[in-house]
Amino acid sequence: MFVVNVEGAIHRKDKWLLILRSKKEEHAGGSLSLVGGKCEVEGVSSDILERTLKREILEEVGTEVADLKYVNSSSFVTESGINVIDIVFLCHYKSGEPYAKSREEVDDVIWMTTTEILTHTKLPAFLKENIRIADKMLQDSMYLKY
Repeated sequence: MFVVNVEGAIHRKDKWLLILRSKKEEHAGGSLSLVGGKCEVEGVSSDILERTLKREILEEVGTEVADLKYVNSSSFVTESGINVIDIVFLCHYKSGEPYAKSREEVDDVIWMTTTEILTHTKLPAFLKENIRIADKMLQDSMYLKY
């Protein structure tokens, strides 16, 4: 009934990691977004959201993350009519300098501050809201501050 998608809000040195989605992507090609991807059918398994997100981040931008914390969830319908449930996690940057590793999915990686994201006129409201929530989590708990 739904595609389940997970995204990572990766914070390092007062900036958030965004990707420029490949223009080849069916959904939102050529737009800025958080890193992530779809859960695959696994049958009976545990930690599927967290494992999927860690795998997708490593595959798409060559970066390892840890200590995933739930940020937000939403649903939307793609341009082709697919129902998607999207779950965002705040991620602790662990290792690996991000780059456009999966050229089929990512054209570029971009680091932006919270202010740059929130004032950017071409970013979607849902992305800004996810960053607003994740940033508040950082401020409230000092999570990932270094």
